[in-house]
Amino acid sequence: MKQFRLVEPVVAVYCFAIFICFPLGQQYIYHRLWNEEFNSSVPYSDNVSQCETNQSSPNFIHQKEVQKQASFFSTKLDLSALIPSLVMSLILVSYGDRHGRKASLLLPSIGGLLSVGVYFSASFFSLPLEILYASTVISGLLGSFATFIGGCFSYVADIAKDVQSKNIRIAFLDMVLGVSSGIAGIASGYFMREFGFKVSFAIPALLHIINIFYIVFLLEETVKKAEFQQHVFSKEGFKELFSGVYYMFKHTSCKNRVVISLLLFAFMFYLFANIGPSSLFTLYELDSPLCWNSVLIGWGSAFSTFCFVASFLGVYFFSRCLQDAYIVFIGMISWITGVILAAFAHTTVFMMLVRIPLLFAAMPLPVLRSMMSKVVSESQQGALFACIACLESLTGILGLAVFNTIYASTVTWFPGFSFLLSAGLCLLPFGVVWFLLCIGYQERNHVLLVNEDVSTEDES
Repeated sequence: MKQFRLVEPVVAVYCFAIFICFPLGQQYIYHRLWNEEFNSSVPYSDNVSQCETNQSSPNFIHQKEVQKQASFFSTKLDLSALIPSLVMSLILVSYGDRHGRKASLLLPSIGGLLSVGVYFSASFFSLPLEILYASTVISGLLGSFATFIGGCFSYVADIAKDVQSKNIRIAFLDMVLGVSSGIAGIASGYFMREFGFKVSFAIPALLHIINIFYIVFLLEETVKKAEFQQHVFSKEGFKELFSGVYYMFKHTSCKNRVVISLLLFAFMFYLFANIGPSSLFTLYELDSPLCWNSVLIGWGSAFSTFCFVASFLGVYFFSRCLQDAYIVFIGMISWITGVILAAFAHTTVFMMLVRIPLLFAAMPLPVLRSMMSKVVSESQQGALFACIACLESLTGILGLAVFNTIYASTVTWFPGFSFLLSAGLCLLPFGVVWFLLCIGYQERNHVLLVNEDVSTEDES
């Protein structure tokens, strides 16, 4: 059977299947808890859900209680995946450099299939909501979304050898991710309205099966068998996986260690302040006074994911005239402005317009990755991105858990408090990057430092 070196179809199918499940999963939990609280389904009209807006009504109090329960349940789901996601992100990203990229694509796809299978079973057989814990644990043990995307970018880097073709392929991969997630956001609302949860969960399951077949039988491996070294589960294999990060910090100058530590802090803190509130948009939109239905939530999710496309275009054009640090500032200001407006959004039109200032909010994370990659030598790139993947998994899950808990505690008196807190927390990574500029951080200086480190090692 002929094999191909086209990873873009894998990204398109996987991202569509994953992003269609995010709003569906949150709404499923909300609907189940609503049914248990009121012994009835969530009522809808053609345009908005008929949630209670009269704060003196007993139904309003019950409605807020459902919001709190849904948020706490989501927190516990996220925490249940913390340890397996943390470990597997580190192992699978490091694994790909010497043992092949397909494992970091295949295992998350299998995990996605089993995870959505749990949701389908829960909705089809009306199983207890606690069964969803199995979904997050399975997904964590078989690799997360960050692991999959890391494997895809590594696969493209193996194929595209020169700088220009590598930039084009990675840029195109970013576009595929943004478009797929945007279409999934729109489709999720219509699928739920037309087919209900059972069929809606079956569709991404089918897509994961198609993806697994493509990865196993049609996708060509980029790392040849002759390059395979120690088995990952052997003693030497584990030592090889976990020692890279240590040597990355040991075998570099003091200034480089300070710079990369500060950049890692800025990356983690911005991710923490970004990913938590992002997961709250669905619950926030289901509640009064917005009272959105599944179709409006789908369109809102689609507009939010379009920021990946806009952010890519922003990086493409801004990088021609600005330093990386200033691109990060623009992205952070975009996020701060957007979430402050979201905290006070009380109409559908206003909430949709909130997505406009958020268009560049996805720029800081990839640019911070790029800044870190310029600080370490070429031989340390694998260790760097394994470290980033591990910290990204930890920070992402903690961010989801913390912000879900805060939202549950503040939803009764000010639902937008979590968004304002996120805006305030973003000032910390903003200040760190500003400090790097103040101490004389320049991109070309750190490229020189990398070369100096390599020459120093050669002399020794």
